[in-house]
Amino acid sequence: MVLPAFTPAQESLFLTLSGRALDSRLPHPFLGDRMADEILRKTGYDPLARFPTMRSRLVDPRTKVFDIAVRAKRLDAVVRAFVGRHPNAVVVDMGAGLDGRVFRVDPPPTVDWYDIDLPEVIALRERVVPRHAHAHAIAADVTDERWLDGIPAERPAVIVADGLVAFLPQDGFVSLLGRLTSHFPSGELAFNAYTTVAVWATRHLGSFATIGGGVVNPGFNDPHEPERRVPALTLAEEIFLTRAPELAAMPLAGRLAARMIAGSAWMSRMSGTTVLRYRF
Repeated sequence: MVLPAFTPAQESLFLTLSGRALDSRLPHPFLGDRMADEILRKTGYDPLARFPTMRSRLVDPRTKVFDIAVRAKRLDAVVRAFVGRHPNAVVVDMGAGLDGRVFRVDPPPTVDWYDIDLPEVIALRERVVPRHAHAHAIAADVTDERWLDGIPAERPAVIVADGLVAFLPQDGFVSLLGRLTSHFPSGELAFNAYTTVAVWATRHLGSFATIGGGVVNPGFNDPHEPERRVPALTLAEEIFLTRAPELAAMPLAGRLAARMIAGSAWMSRMSGTTVLRYRF
């Protein structure tokens, strides 16, 4: 398959896709998304050539995929719990990339699911991701004001974004949060946070060179920052992967490192992956 010339921000979808795919090849995967591996093979994309950490023999395969696979698992759980409470919900996956989250969550037919991404990504998505009867793809920049016009506004919504926030300008991100909380009567919003340290690392470390040029958000270290910018939001949960039960399956070094920082929310926030969940 001939892939388009993606921007660094667009190509970041292959980092998360590859993490889920490589996880599925483990003897005991954290997420177990075999569809991700099938989609990656269809595209012909070579993550080992583009992401140095993925090909390193010095890094345990479980360590390579842990953050990506487990944060996807946590976001799935947020969506699954919400639609369990609201069977008529709307689900919005912003920056969906080539993620088959709808198949992992398997919502009831009363749920309408919307996968949002840039036109080039949606065009590829329609070629390689299986269709789902209740999922709709919208080709748009999430910072554009118009894409929400086509989504029902009278039902509760759960909105997720995996690996997206770092690639959104700060003003655009804040405006987006305001539009989302104004469009729906109520709901939840969940995404993986990027601290200022994580942003610096993505921009400067060689392991992220493929996508680092697309990072435009400065990041934030206080999970209450979105609440101050968008008063409709209330922080409901801060999920630290340094405290994830899946760490029991990690190599000893990974378990020890997580144990050293897990007791401190600040250290967990600054050193590990965090999923934030807000209500509105």
